[in-house]
Amino acid sequence: MKNSPEIRLTPTRPGLDARPLEKRVGLIILATDHTTEPDFRRMVASDRIGVYVARIPYANPTTPDNLRRMQPSLTAGAALILPDEPLDAICYSCTSASVVIGDAEIEAAVQAAKPGVPVVTPPMAGVRGLKALGARTISILTPYTVETSRPMAAYFAAHDFEIAGFTCLGFEDDREMARIAPASLVDLSLDAMDEKADALFVSCTALRAALAVVGMEEAIGRPVVTSNQATAWNCLRLCGDDEPRAEFGRLMTLPLN
Repeated sequence: MKNSPEIRLTPTRPGLDARPLEKRVGLIILATDHTTEPDFRRMVASDRIGVYVARIPYANPTTPDNLRRMQPSLTAGAALILPDEPLDAICYSCTSASVVIGDAEIEAAVQAAKPGVPVVTPPMAGVRGLKALGARTISILTPYTVETSRPMAAYFAAHDFEIAGFTCLGFEDDREMARIAPASLVDLSLDAMDEKADALFVSCTALRAALAVVGMEEAIGRPVVTSNQATAWNCLRLCGDDEPRAEFGRLMTLPLN
């Protein structure tokens, strides 16, 4: 048997950077989510900005009652992201649940674990994005059922948007929503866009809509805001990153007002 090598403890410790990465974005996502992490890796993560993820329990079908059941898990989910360390932004990545639970309730639940952190939800980011684009009259496309789409219509109406058209696809399982091809979303945007609308909002963090934004904008000739594109834009701007990313649509070239 060979002798064990002597293990030497260095007498000095190397200096430490303040953080491994300058900025930190937290993500709270559904257990079933296939799309948010790849989208944020593509649009947000960099050598300067780290993206850190916690998953919380969720079970289909996507109904208002099931969506509300996530609320008690939000604080624990937020607490699991770099415990006892500050974040520059944290996003709860579920559009329909944010609408039925409420932005203020989500902010309170997240800040119970991460005091003072700016909280982003997809509908909130969608409103900010549409306003940054100067849109007042909008069309909306969702993958949900009519039942789950109704609160979405009420949310945007409550934020002073006129809804010229609202189209839903009738899906109940977010894992199937994630399987809708981006090219199909381009075709669907043509059907969903009302000629009186200034912009199209495409709801749902499960959809791979961020990959289709440019194609949709070219097809309809209007700006398009999607759930993950809007939250990525909002989180980037909160991290002080104002670099235009036109490959992800017109919104990604604008400042956060």
